[in-house]
Amino acid sequence: MVNTKSSCHISEFYTGWLTHWGEKIAKTDADFTAASLEKILQKNGSAVLYMAHGGTNFGFYSGANTGSAEADYQPDLTSYDYDAPIREDGDVDNSKYNAIRKVIARYSSVPLPSVPSNIQKTAYGPIHLQRKTFLFDEFNFTSSTNVFESEQPMSMESVGQLFGFLLYVTQYKANGGIKTLLIPKLHDRAQVFISCPSDVTGARPSYVGAIERWSNNKLNLPNLKCHSNINLLILVENMGRVNYGPYIFDGKGILSSVYLDGEILHRWKMFPIPLHNLNEVPTHNGIMQVAYSARGKRLTSKYENTSREPAFYSGHFSIDKSSEVKDTYISFNNWGKGIAFVNDFDIGRYWPLRGPQCNLYVPAPVLKQGNNYLFW
Repeated sequence: MVNTKSSCHISEFYTGWLTHWGEKIAKTDADFTAASLEKILQKNGSAVLYMAHGGTNFGFYSGANTGSAEADYQPDLTSYDYDAPIREDGDVDNSKYNAIRKVIARYSSVPLPSVPSNIQKTAYGPIHLQRKTFLFDEFNFTSSTNVFESEQPMSMESVGQLFGFLLYVTQYKANGGIKTLLIPKLHDRAQVFISCPSDVTGARPSYVGAIERWSNNKLNLPNLKCHSNINLLILVENMGRVNYGPYIFDGKGILSSVYLDGEILHRWKMFPIPLHNLNEVPTHNGIMQVAYSARGKRLTSKYENTSREPAFYSGHFSIDKSSEVKDTYISFNNWGKGIAFVNDFDIGRYWPLRGPQCNLYVPAPVLKQGNNYLFW
């Protein structure tokens, strides 16, 4: 039964919309949004603006959606600007803010406060980054204390990890020919590498390709001449947990058997890489501790400019002690994919190759006068 005398209340009045990786930035028309809000207020209704103020998915807290199937996975950007009237960085000098403000002013019983100024921002110039250490060099694949072993791959949750990356390692026979790798249930994205442990030349692991949850593609492994079994390394990233709908119980990692030419691979080792903020690294996670200690060192390698192997990079920039610290953005144009830390604070994921987001927001409280350190 509907009580027609009661005024309406809209608990989520969408001022914009979110954006997933690989999409165009979501935009909604300012006049249309304001007119829709006015229709509610004309009827003595009320509404909660979602979002009134855009935000940022710092760390690993970006979420995800799914469509009609679990494989229709849509991970959110680091930015949660939402095309809101108050932008991710606090700016209000835009048509949507002005249009909504005019509507609210017409129906408000008290005068509205003055319009605030935009948040001051500045550019701190280019930053030179150096590769410090390769990720795989921080593991001992034959003997390690921070490893889980199982006949079948274990999920991220099963090894006590909620966010970040999980490295899966096993071996297969080097009997020649191209082999086809299939992971029926992968959450969410994997980078695949192979290496020959008996290679005395010290060759790095070779990047083969990526497998993604939303495409669930097979991957052909090239013929690798090796006098021993071949190492198969699968680095799986949790791209964000589904936060709505029938697939909200969203386990991460490899959630099925792994097949090579139709045969199940066994005897797996799982190496957790949670990648918490560096000043909050658990004592059992030596990966980030070693990488963090390499800040002042420079990696010298003939593979430095050609390898697609995951690595840690660092750099720094300085803010004059007489200058006010202001908000800024970091541009990741021409970079691949990764996670960025500024002064030990995880500012989020970057993936300009997929887009559409190429810049990450850095609020002033993350920065400081003097040297500021970047790590990704």
